[in-house]
Amino acid sequence: MMIQTTKDDYRIAGLAALAISIHIAEAAFPSPIPGIKPGLANIITIAALLRFGWSTALWISLLRVFVGSIVLGTFLSPTFILSLSGAISSILILGLAQYLPGKGAGPVGYSILAALAHMAGQFTSAWLLFIPHPALFNLLPVLMSAALIFGIINGIIVSGMLGKRQKT
Repeated sequence: MMIQTTKDDYRIAGLAALAISIHIAEAAFPSPIPGIKPGLANIITIAALLRFGWSTALWISLLRVFVGSIVLGTFLSPTFILSLSGAISSILILGLAQYLPGKGAGPVGYSILAALAHMAGQFTSAWLLFIPHPALFNLLPVLMSAALIFGIINGIIVSGMLGKRQKT
């Protein structure tokens, strides 16, 4: 049996490789506060959502989490579970946000929604699976604020990327 690859398969593989590379590079940078990362790989997911649709963004997001965790040695660890829960939360909210009236949310809006959903998914998993302690909620405002800030910054980057691409 021969597996037929399509143009979309090559596109997903290329974009996933880029997202995985960014994810791995980002893992090497120290974080001043545990749980806070810029989420730069999400730039690729948001750009893919806007250019190629939700299913392409879904594949890129899941491949990034699975392959990235295997490469980093965190597969099936708590880090992997938190990353997967965040990715699933963000991709689900992006799927729902596509049905917003008008042209949807735009790059910055999608990025903010994805970042906040990602953090909410991770926080919920951490609460349910690892740290069911009320003190965890003291971190929530800081984590959500960081998600909002990085969501805005990443959305501006996506907007710039897609804007330049449309001009060429």
